[in-house]
Amino acid sequence: MAALKLGKETVNTCGELPPVGSMAPAFRLTGVDLSEVESVLFAGKRKLLAIVPSVDTMVCAKSAKQLDEIAQQHPQLPVLVISADLPFAQQRFCKQAGLKHIRTLSLMRSKSFAKDFGVLLVDGPLAGLTARALLLLDENDYVLHAELVADIGREPDYTAALAALNETIS
Repeated sequence: MAALKLGKETVNTCGELPPVGSMAPAFRLTGVDLSEVESVLFAGKRKLLAIVPSVDTMVCAKSAKQLDEIAQQHPQLPVLVISADLPFAQQRFCKQAGLKHIRTLSLMRSKSFAKDFGVLLVDGPLAGLTARALLLLDENDYVLHAELVADIGREPDYTAALAALNETIS
């Protein structure tokens, strides 16, 4: 269990984020077209998983725009933005914000992803949503970079994730 800040309140997750060097759990999420999207779809590719509470918050929206720029600069890198939002809301958000390079995925059908990755918030006003985290996985789903953002109201350290990406490409 990790303790995080949400404003002045302390909130807790259900577990721990997979650490660097460990294998990330397999996952199944829902795409904007309501299809099942499984982690095996990205096998053989490095991928960036950005876990956010909701694209309907200012910080998550700002983060999604930053992630879209990263995805545009690294077209070979799937950038997955994962939230509890319904796929319809995710799709609407991306269209209104002009985001074309990220792929949004929803926890709509199951909280298994949030539990398996240790990011499900178990108390506080956002209980049932996810904490904010950024994971870079290699082609075989081993964690190259992991950040559970200590203050949910802040963005992750994109520079550190990109440094890990560039370090492993070299």
